[in-house]
Amino acid sequence: MTVSRTNSFAAAELLQYSAAEIDGPLRAAVAQLPEPLCAAAGFHFGWWDAEMNPVTAPHGKMLRPALVLNAARAFDGDRRNNNLALRAGIAIELVHNFSLVHDDIMDVDRTRRGRPTVWTQFGVPSAILLGDALLALAGQVLAQEGEPNAAALCAELGSVVVALCQGQQRDMDFEQLPAVSVDDYLTMAAGKTSALISGACVLGSMAGGALNHQVSAFRRFGHHMGLAFQLVDDVLGIYGDPDVTGKPVGADLLRYKKTMPVVAAMASDSAAGESLVALYRTRSITAERLPEAVELVDQAGGRERTEAEAQHQWRLALRCLDEIGGDLEAIEATRALADLMLTRSK
Repeated sequence: MTVSRTNSFAAAELLQYSAAEIDGPLRAAVAQLPEPLCAAAGFHFGWWDAEMNPVTAPHGKMLRPALVLNAARAFDGDRRNNNLALRAGIAIELVHNFSLVHDDIMDVDRTRRGRPTVWTQFGVPSAILLGDALLALAGQVLAQEGEPNAAALCAELGSVVVALCQGQQRDMDFEQLPAVSVDDYLTMAAGKTSALISGACVLGSMAGGALNHQVSAFRRFGHHMGLAFQLVDDVLGIYGDPDVTGKPVGADLLRYKKTMPVVAAMASDSAAGESLVALYRTRSITAERLPEAVELVDQAGGRERTEAEAQHQWRLALRCLDEIGGDLEAIEATRALADLMLTRSK
């Protein structure tokens, strides 16, 4: 299935616009953190180096804030609730980065976007505390006195964080299991990745004043799109260009992570799948044998099945988007974001 280049360009422009809209308020929120937490936060976001000298570094796509802002605009064309939507976008980005800082520790990842991770630069204790502080700051940003909907949005954000942590725990548990089914993997990804993307859509639609059935449709859109996003991420984790992704090629295989291509390959009932199972069981994947492991995943159909499932989830997401109604331009912009999430290279 081919996604139009027009949609990709439109989504890239939307991400740039949303990033510009969120940048100043996000920096102002992070500036509330005391030192040295603020220094570590700015380093993580790519704003400065370890000595707080400004740098031009790769940064996050700001996808989740873009989903928040666009969902709000679908129901609030006059932007009367824009302040609440903007704060929801900041909160969701802070939660996302709390999870990244902690995930890098748990996964022992030394680089992110081509730069040292927080724990490698500042130490594990400081990285843990930074993640905790970002999570607490998200709640502070969202809970503003005098905003009638803030309590409901804070409750939603809390549910998102719990689901995210549950998904991360399952992902870690998978590393100790001899076998994981495709269904088990998708259930895990629904928490680890879909919860945050779905939560972004829900927070935005709630901030924009959507009706209950519209919020529900946006939630389901985010769920399916989050699964597609994770599956694309899994493919990039094995086959992505390290110059683009900022991570070493095959990093997931070297850590023996059971991502979707690996799970699908192991469940393929093929000779290549059985050989991959043996490599994982004996912990035999070295840098020298990494190309062999990548080839086994491919031969067993792991990549093909993962990409097919990603497109399936993408189609389900667009079906949910068609049920929402609301401002047509905002819905089409969300559709363009969904297309970009499927076709991205990093």
